[in-house]
Amino acid sequence: MRKSSIMKLPYERFDFSPISQRPKWKLPRGARLAVYTIVNVEEWDIQKPVAREYVTSPAGVVTVPNVPNWAWHEYGMRVGIWRLMESLAKRKLRASVAINGRVCEGPGEPVARAMRDAGWEFVGHGYAQAALHTVPDQRATIQQTFEVLHKYTGKPPRGWLGPGLQETLDTLDYLAEAGFKYVFDWPMDEQPVMMRTAAGPIVAIPYSFELSDLPMMVVHHHESSAWLARVKDQFDRLYAEGAKQPRVMVMSIHPYITGVPHRIKYFEAACDYIRKQKGVWFTTSGEIYDWFVSNAG
Repeated sequence: MRKSSIMKLPYERFDFSPISQRPKWKLPRGARLAVYTIVNVEEWDIQKPVAREYVTSPAGVVTVPNVPNWAWHEYGMRVGIWRLMESLAKRKLRASVAINGRVCEGPGEPVARAMRDAGWEFVGHGYAQAALHTVPDQRATIQQTFEVLHKYTGKPPRGWLGPGLQETLDTLDYLAEAGFKYVFDWPMDEQPVMMRTAAGPIVAIPYSFELSDLPMMVVHHHESSAWLARVKDQFDRLYAEGAKQPRVMVMSIHPYITGVPHRIKYFEAACDYIRKQKGVWFTTSGEIYDWFVSNAG
C-alpha cells in the first residue's frame, strides 16, 4: 500500500514522551495544576436521529422525530445553561464553550450572546452536531465553523472539540489549515502535546472522558454524587503529583446534564473545593494554550 504524502498516523504527528522522563513543566506563579471547565453547547435537529438518548425508544426503534430526547436537550438551552452561567459568574470564573456554529445563527443565539458577553472562550464544535465521519465534506464543515465563530465573536476561534471527539486521520490537517490552533480530541496526556500537521503545528490540550458528565451520567448511569467524588479524587492525585511535574485537569459538562437542579450542587461543590487549594491556576483552555506555546522549547 502506497503511503500518503500527508502525515496521518499518530506517531507521524507527535513523538512518544513518558511524563516521568520530561523536563519539569512550569505554570504561572509556580502553580501545580491548571484547571479549566468546558461547557458543550449544541443544536440538535429534530428532523434527524438525536445525538444521544436518555430515554430509549420503545423496542429500540430509531424514531424521527424523537420528541422527548430532543426536548431534553432543549431544556439545557432554555434553563440549564443559565443555571451554569450563574454558578460560574458567582465564583468569578470563566469557561471555554465548545459550540456548534449553528447555535450562533439559530433560535439558541441568545445563549451564544450571553456567553460571548460573559467573556467565555468560543471553541469550535462542528457546524452542526454530527461526527465528522458523516458530513459530506469535513474540510468545508471545519472552515464553515471557523468562519461563523470568527464573524460572531469578532476574533478567530483557536480551539476545536469534535462532536463526540471524533476525527478522521485527515482532520488535524484540515483544522490547522482553517486556522485552529489546539484540539481536545486526543485525550492522551496530562500536559499539552505539540502535534505536526501539513499546515503547521497544532496542540492537543489535555482532556478526560472520565470527568465528563455525559459518559458518567448518561452512558454509565452513575449517581450524580459520583461525579463530585471522582473530581475530588482526580484533583487530589494530580495536585500531589503536580508538586514535581505540573498537570492539567478538565471538567467537561453539558447544560442538559449538569445544569439540572439535582446535579448543579455537585458542580458548584467541585469548583469550591478546587478554588480553596493553593497553587491552582483556574483558567481557560486558551490561556493554557498561550502559556504552553509561549514557554515551549
